[in-house]
Amino acid sequence: MDRAEFAARIDHTVLGPTTTPGDVERVLDEAERHGMNACIPPCYVDEAADYAPDVTLATVVGFPHGQHSTAAKHEEAVDAWQNGADELDMVINVGRLKAGEDERVETDIAEVVAAVPVPVKVIIETALLDQSEKRRACEAAVDAGADFVKTSTGFADGGATVEDVELMAEYLPVKASGGVGSYAEAMAMFDAGAERIGASAGVELVEGFPADGGA
Repeated sequence: MDRAEFAARIDHTVLGPTTTPGDVERVLDEAERHGMNACIPPCYVDEAADYAPDVTLATVVGFPHGQHSTAAKHEEAVDAWQNGADELDMVINVGRLKAGEDERVETDIAEVVAAVPVPVKVIIETALLDQSEKRRACEAAVDAGADFVKTSTGFADGGATVEDVELMAEYLPVKASGGVGSYAEAMAMFDAGAERIGASAGVELVEGFPADGGA
């Protein structure tokens, strides 16, 4: 892939609890300048859509722990889409998955998928799951009609790994997120099967793209 294609697969992200409108504008400016997408908190989506209408805009649902009610996630998804979000990254209810309530996890996802006409990425929070749970989470995402599975919120102890991306890519396109801080790390995720990268270090990733195109 060339640099433009690489950049278009990066979701430049700012989601911390102290994120200000100025932080969001900075990320949007950087995303537009480098040809990336942006992933921002839902409270800023309407402003961001007006500020940078040419930037593909993702936001989060049920973030960061996934413990919102299904009805709340549904309404949050609709609100984000109506305010201008192009994509939604929703967090599963990890506790219900661990309790074996896979049907409820699937329903939770399906309600968000059905609520909006935009792609839904399902964050399974791999650092909190064993191998069997990761597979069950991915299966729930598939059965619910999700478009992507995503590794992490960035708020658990651990982020994307090559091994998790390889496993998840057996089910759906993967967004690798959490701890991807360099061009080399991003390429390792792409080589493992990721279709998208989520990173607060989006600028560093793109600026690390080799001048020779990686040849």
